[in-house]
Amino acid sequence: MTEKPAEIKFGTDGWRAVIAREFTFANLDRVAQAYADFLTSENKASSPRSLVIVGFDRRFLSEYFAQRAAEIMSGNGFHVAMFSEAAPTPVISWSVKDLHAQGGIVITASHNPATFNGFKIKAPWGGSAAPETTAQVEKLVDVNAPRHAELSREKDSLLKGAIETYREQITSYVDLERIRQASKTVIVDPMHGSGGRWVESFLAGDGSLKIETIRDARDPLFGGVNPEPIDQNLGPLKQRVLDSGAIVGLATDGDADRVGAVDERGETMNMHDVVPLMLLHLARQRNMKGAVVVTVSQSVLTKRIAEAMGLKLYETAIGFKYIADLMLKEDVLIGAEESGGIGVKGHIPERDGILNSLLFLEAIIAAGKPPSEMLADLHREFGEFRFGRRDLHMPVSRGQELVASFSERPPSNIGDFEVTGVNTLDGAKVLFADESWLLFRQSGTEPVLRIYSEATSFEKRDALLDVGVAMAR
Repeated sequence: MTEKPAEIKFGTDGWRAVIAREFTFANLDRVAQAYADFLTSENKASSPRSLVIVGFDRRFLSEYFAQRAAEIMSGNGFHVAMFSEAAPTPVISWSVKDLHAQGGIVITASHNPATFNGFKIKAPWGGSAAPETTAQVEKLVDVNAPRHAELSREKDSLLKGAIETYREQITSYVDLERIRQASKTVIVDPMHGSGGRWVESFLAGDGSLKIETIRDARDPLFGGVNPEPIDQNLGPLKQRVLDSGAIVGLATDGDADRVGAVDERGETMNMHDVVPLMLLHLARQRNMKGAVVVTVSQSVLTKRIAEAMGLKLYETAIGFKYIADLMLKEDVLIGAEESGGIGVKGHIPERDGILNSLLFLEAIIAAGKPPSEMLADLHREFGEFRFGRRDLHMPVSRGQELVASFSERPPSNIGDFEVTGVNTLDGAKVLFADESWLLFRQSGTEPVLRIYSEATSFEKRDALLDVGVAMAR
């Protein structure tokens, strides 16, 4: 009996699957051909946008999967420029826009476990493809048989120029000279991902700053942890910050589009700490204006700062593609996810862990105080909120059923706390009178039910998470 082909579904950012189970060369062919068919339908004979950029991360076989995808695009008549080595996703995204390409492919599973790989689509403006695009690509899977052709490397030299303009963009955006002159130590941790020594490369040179990069070598197993810059995965960075007396540790995820941080005490800072501090820096120190976009799992503090600064606020579902869509339509100062994806005004509408690492470091140097003191000042001015997340591994269908039940039949109480409402924008976000909240959401990229909470104290946060986990189980 012939085995049924794997279903291809795009999640919050791309199609991701387990290598050698669903993520195979045969299934990659199907997805790449569907994307080629989509671009062909969008392309006009007179359009100059017949170039497709292909890049990849440091995961197992990524360079070979990228080669295969490039051959499919070539087989469909597209000019292809393919990176010769692993590169950060934001650099690849920048190249799509800078070279006026019709689109881009990044072979990466971002922060997912090492067993996964994935296929991200980049739009001409240098950001993640819109949901409408990925929905159309899904419909085109298996409409046509994959068409291969030997890849010509004549266009690859274009990428050198795009990389140079990316470097010029970052250099013009961040006050690198001020950072270099600070008598501080900074530790950078790319978590064995494609961030490599990119952050360090912008800070090295004459000056008083000491910069050190750890876990910079390629390791497809990512040292035994998921390449996601959250507390449980940052042990080496936390220890090195303490050992070196660094003012901050900066981390990027597997494909370097997300950022994480560790303060001078060796304690992880989550995005409910980092994003409000970055917003304050942009609005107060840089005197920049524009709207603020947050996903449903972002901080109450970011919303309070936006209100205090008179900045328009938008809330979206989780997935940077929703933020990017608003950045294309509106004057957006900053858009941020809980998971470390941040986009800023004056750059491409894309997450960029390289830029945001440097921008957060700029904020620290400008404040003239360590991150823990900056955060204490923030809480004194705007209130104290503490964030946490628990991940429960379970089948996608089970997670979806639980989220639906909370949305349709919300409880009147969670533990000892009275429920005042439920936000169903993305998952089920249970609301409380003091603006604390508890969110249940099925991951769009892996079989994980995520339970998030932000509350007015560590104790209340942990109590809500404990009850949430018990309810889910």
